[in-house]
This record gives sequence, structure tokens and C-alpha cells, in this order.
Amino acid sequence: MAITDSTGSTWRYRWAHRHNDRRQRAFRAADEAWRHRDEELRRLRTLAGSFHGSLEAGEGLPIELAPGEVVFWTLPAAQLVEMRHTAVLPAPELTVDPEPPVLRPRRPEGVKVVDAGLAVLTNRRLVLLGGRGRRDWTYGRMTGLSHDPAAPVTLIQVLDRRRTSGLLLPTGAVADFRFKLALAFADAIEQRPAVVAQLDELIAEHEAERPERPAVLTPAQARLSGLLPGGRRTVAVALALALIVPAMLFESDPPVRPGSDRAAAATPDATATPAPPAIAPAVQVKPTPKPQRTRPAPAPPPARSATPRPAAERRCGAPANPYGYDFCGGTRIRKPAPGICDWFDCVPGFWSGHGWLVQCRDGTVSLTGGRRDACAGNQGFRRTFWT
Repeated sequence: MAITDSTGSTWRYRWAHRHNDRRQRAFRAADEAWRHRDEELRRLRTLAGSFHGSLEAGEGLPIELAPGEVVFWTLPAAQLVEMRHTAVLPAPELTVDPEPPVLRPRRPEGVKVVDAGLAVLTNRRLVLLGGRGRRDWTYGRMTGLSHDPAAPVTLIQVLDRRRTSGLLLPTGAVADFRFKLALAFADAIEQRPAVVAQLDELIAEHEAERPERPAVLTPAQARLSGLLPGGRRTVAVALALALIVPAMLFESDPPVRPGSDRAAAATPDATATPAPPAIAPAVQVKPTPKPQRTRPAPAPPPARSATPRPAAERRCGAPANPYGYDFCGGTRIRKPAPGICDWFDCVPGFWSGHGWLVQCRDGTVSLTGGRRDACAGNQGFRRTFWT
């Protein structure tokens, strides 16, 4: 006996079962991806707060550690690379990548491999012990750092070396290396709490994006479009065709039978029906209307300005702006609105900054929050904008 719902229709029951199954499968996939990312962020948060390297990890390594120097990470399968051309790399940052990119095991164009050996990461420097010698990158002399977003390559510039060099690593070790390099560099400049704060913010943002379990659909919610293969999509396509085809037929020229133009040309002029004589059109005389008083048309209202008005909200001392940016707390602003410099006094080269929106001590705004050189040329950092 077929299963029916309160409406007495079996197709409605099948519709509800099919749609509920599809929505549950989509929810389970999204929830699994969310849980995997949440576990990874919390692992990094624990590592950032508790991991400080060890002296035991340096035992047996062919390298002499300075007093107070500890080993963070080692990898025996690293390759030393150099750039063929001179390039200026961005300054090192304390930014944690929330979603590590998918890397391919390839060498970027313009980069050559010159040596291979053991890579050692300490709280003072990065060292490659290769077959041709040793290469050191000291954090205190580091002027540029760049992680390739598509290849497992990290390039570094230092003050005492003209050629830009770096490491080419196996793809499976890149994420761990880049995070621990950020921790080591943060320790060198005494900014480990900034990395921990970034991870706390990423965890809070990820918690707010947790997928919600979908509501269960009932057979009574089924529509007649569920009877058609494709459902609403089929109905939309049919309606579009019903509107487009008549319009195309209306705009096209009427069909002409083959040979009709030749038959018209072969007809003698004598047999043509004479055209009727032209008759002058009749002229209708209308009485002259009396003049009426007319009121002048009202002037059109002035056009509204396209400039948005500042939102009347609490700002906690922030300048008036239509975007709701204030000093009251909330979420840091990493991607400000395009028109921000129309409302704020932006520093020169504002859009080249890498960080979040901050106010400098001279009143200007900068996009260098979270960096050690934030507002360096504007009397230093003052406070952070929130939204």
C-alpha cells in the first residue's frame, strides 16, 4: 500500500523525503569541513601559546647554538634557492594565514636551486646546512619575507646579502614551517602575544560561521512544480522560452514565396491597375479656443546627493562616517570600504598597507595594524578601528 500524507498525495511524500535527504547531506559535508578547520585553528592556538622550542632538539645537529638559542623545527629535505633577478620583497609580518593555499610541488619561474641539506629553525635565525656550506638568515637583519601562494617556496632578504634566497620545501611540511617561522620571528621582536591575539580572533570568526542544521520539510510544503523533472528550473526555462520565441517571430520579416519577385517583374505596365487620382484632404475648421490662465509648473526638487550621509551611531570618539567604523569594539577592519579616504585622513600609500585599520597619533588612519612598524611615519600607533 502506498504511503500518503494528510493531502492524500504520494508524490508530496517523495518530494519531502528527497529534499530532506539532499539538505542533510549538504549540512553534514559543511559541518565536517567546519569541524576540521576548527580543530586546526585550536591546534595552532595551543601551539602559539605553549611552544617555545627546546634545547634537546639541537643535540646532535652540526650547528653551534648561541646562549639562549633553542631549536623550533628541523627538516632534512630542504633545498636552497636563489632568484635570478633582483626583487624587493615585502617587510616581514606577523600575519597568520587563516586558510593555507593549495600548493603544487613546482619551482617558480626565475628561481634556481643551488644547494640542498638540513633546515634548522631557531628562535634567533633560520639555517640551511647544505653540501656547499651553511646559509644563515638572522631575524634581526631580515628586511623582506615572501611566501609563494602557489608553490612551496619562501624567499628572504637580509641586509648583508645582495642576492635574494630562500627555501624550497616538500608541500606537506610548508604549513608547519610557515607558522613556526612566524612564531620564531614574533619571539625575536617580542610580539608573540600579537600572534595569539590573531588566532583568538580567527577562532571567534570561525565560530560565528558554524553551519546550522536545516529545518525538516513536510509534504504539505511541496509545490506543483515538484511534479516536473527539474522542478522550478524547468518552469523558469519554459516561461523564458514562451516569452522569447514569440518576440523573435514578431521581429523577423514575413516569409516570401520563391519566384514571387520574378512574377511581379514580368507583369506588363499596361495591365497594371491605374492609381486613383489624388484627392486633397478635407480641412476642418475649429473655433478659436479662449485663452486660459495657466499656473507656472513647480520647480523640480533638488537632486539628492549621491554621497552617503554619516550614520548616526555611537562612535566613541571616531570621526563621523557612513560605514559605522568606531572605537567602541567589535571586529577589526581588514578590508575597509573603497571610499574611506573621503571621510578619513588617510596616510600616503594607504592601500599598500597589510593589516587592519588603525588611527595614528597625528590623527591619520593607516592599514598597518598588527605590524611592528604600524604608523611609523605618523608619530606611532594610537588605537584600532572596529565595526
